[in-house]
Amino acid sequence: MQKIIKQKKKKEKSKFKRVLSRRDVLAMSFGAMIGWSWIVMAGEWIQIAGTIGAMIAFVIGGLMVTFVGLTYAELTAIMPKAGGEMVFSKRALGRNISFTCTWAIILGYISVVAFEAVALPTVVEYLFPNYVTGFMYSIAGYDIHLTWVLVGMISSIVMTIINYIGVKPAAFMQTILTFLVVAVGFVFISGSFVMGSLDNVETLFSDGTKGLLSVTVMTPFLFVGFDVIPQMAEEIKMPFGKIAKILIMSIVIATLWYILIIFGVSLALDDASISSSTLPTADGAKAVFFNSGIASKIMVLAGIAGIISSWNSFYIGGSRAIYAMAEEKMLPNFLAKLHPKYKTPTNAILLIGILSTLAPLLGRKMLNWLMNAGGLTVVIAYMTVAISFLVLRKKEPNISRPYKVKYGKFVGVAAIILSLFLLVLYLPGSSAALIWPYEWGIILIWIALGIIFYLWAKKTYSTKRK
Repeated sequence: MQKIIKQKKKKEKSKFKRVLSRRDVLAMSFGAMIGWSWIVMAGEWIQIAGTIGAMIAFVIGGLMVTFVGLTYAELTAIMPKAGGEMVFSKRALGRNISFTCTWAIILGYISVVAFEAVALPTVVEYLFPNYVTGFMYSIAGYDIHLTWVLVGMISSIVMTIINYIGVKPAAFMQTILTFLVVAVGFVFISGSFVMGSLDNVETLFSDGTKGLLSVTVMTPFLFVGFDVIPQMAEEIKMPFGKIAKILIMSIVIATLWYILIIFGVSLALDDASISSSTLPTADGAKAVFFNSGIASKIMVLAGIAGIISSWNSFYIGGSRAIYAMAEEKMLPNFLAKLHPKYKTPTNAILLIGILSTLAPLLGRKMLNWLMNAGGLTVVIAYMTVAISFLVLRKKEPNISRPYKVKYGKFVGVAAIILSLFLLVLYLPGSSAALIWPYEWGIILIWIALGIIFYLWAKKTYSTKRK
């Protein structure tokens, strides 16, 4: 009897703390989805597809993610457990598919975290052009300097510490940063509508269908972030049905955000200015607000806030996914450790922290390849969750659903079809195919690592059971 009581107490100590409010959850999800890309890549989207073409691409991407998000919303309300994709797919499709799905989404999370560790020192260079010094070496033609690396590494260590000491401090920081991004972005969009000019919108569509699809294929990676909500479901202090609604709300708001930013940049700058700009949104703010350098710097500071907010969210999402896999004996057991005081998956956070801290040493080219490869694996995970949604609708029709999606079959099928459409865009022969050998090499390495971990876990834990 005493042994059972001890085991129960031990189990209770391992639980997460439910401390996240509605505001925290929305800030985590939306902050993860907007990140830094709206500052640095808006001009590239316009050049590739044209103003209207780029906006349509985000409508398509947002629609796909909304359908997928609806399947996540229902499943999260049913199974509000850390791990998200792993929990859903394991119940619907079994352990093997669950491993594949979760391993795929983890690459997406890690690629974002690594990307932000490189994005931050790059943005600081815009504010302090002469701070980059101490040449070290070159990778794929990109020169890597000591001061640039140190900014990325130190920032990564700080992010690791914040996430280590608890989800609530991380959520508080997230709320402040997301508010800053939204406030500055709203001012820029409003200013563009008032002070910008439709005469600047010179190219509505560029490169036809190819341009449209090239931008569309980028959107899954940019919308990654709503799925951190199910990852931290055990830490949310809200009715499960409301969690699902916030998830959908965050996707809709993020889609509108990207569309308005694209239109705002197009109103602020003509094609020549966009082509010559390294940070078109910042330069757009400068042009709109009477050629003020202060306006562009404020926009860059908002971009830095976006980097940190996205970085923070994916620390949380990635560490919880790794923790959940370890708890299910899919990864080494030490990754399932929760801190006795802070109730955070400490070893999983430290693992991501190490990878993030090393990322600046790889330079920008490597991180772009990693980002594109992560986009493919994210789509695979989304499609698996959509399939899980339909399977559970059929296998367990009477299960309690605090949030039930209307026209479930249509939504599930649409999510699968749209995911398949995006998946095809990554494959050889497509206009937006991944690059060989770099991006496909990352995919193959990740698959190999997954096979190694899978076989190791299967052998280790089956032996222990014997």
